[in-house]
Amino acid sequence: MSNVKLLFGCTGFEWDKHNSEKIWIKHEVSPSESEQIFFNLPLVVADSVKHSGVENRFYALGRTDANRQLFVAFTVRANNIRIISSRDMSYNERKVYKSHEKENT
Repeated sequence: MSNVKLLFGCTGFEWDKHNSEKIWIKHEVSPSESEQIFFNLPLVVADSVKHSGVENRFYALGRTDANRQLFVAFTVRANNIRIISSRDMSYNERKVYKSHEKENT
């Protein structure tokens, strides 16, 4: 369940203005919170096969600097992480994330 290596070549983030506004309105997650999870451990990254179409999509489970646990759907374009959606983790996602926290302590 770890595709973290695909992030090694990434040098920044790319945002669609409409998506960032929609994420804030629907889930009250700011762009900076969404980006923070990629710098905090543990970070769980997996393929989102169900939502991959023309381009590969992934999801990440991680925590912000304020320890907010987020689910982030994203793709990688031209060495940038393009965030598609971001929200608080569901109960099941928190269980998965917690199992990775135990592995990394």
